Amino acid sequence: MRHQSKKVTLGRKTAPRRALFANLVESLVLYEKITTTLAKAKALRPKVEKLITKAKLNTLAARRDIAKVLYTKNATKKLMEVLGPRYAERKGGYTRIIKLGVRKGDGGEEAVIELV
Repeated sequence: MRHQSKKVTLGRKTAPRRALFANLVESLVLYEKITTTLAKAKALRPKVEKLITKAKLNTLAARRDIAKVLYTKNATKKLMEVLGPRYAERKGGYTRIIKLGVRKGDGGEEAVIELV
């Protein structure tokens, strides 16, 4: 039985999936709006929201935890100095997913995920 199974693999092994999510999270943090497939957007949402919640703490330990996930210092800096204070009063729900329809080439469902 698969009760409470929440892992979304997206057809990838662990290391490529981790790299994919790191790239998507970093792009979303830097550009605040990205277009991707609906499945990737839905899998990305909890990861981004947890990082933003951690950035709201504004501690050295939180900065180091965020740096473990993100690749560049620019993304970590923006998350800690811009996005953390921006959502300080908000309890959650930092992202929005908007469906765009199907992609012409392969029929994959596209969506925009953006910060609220």
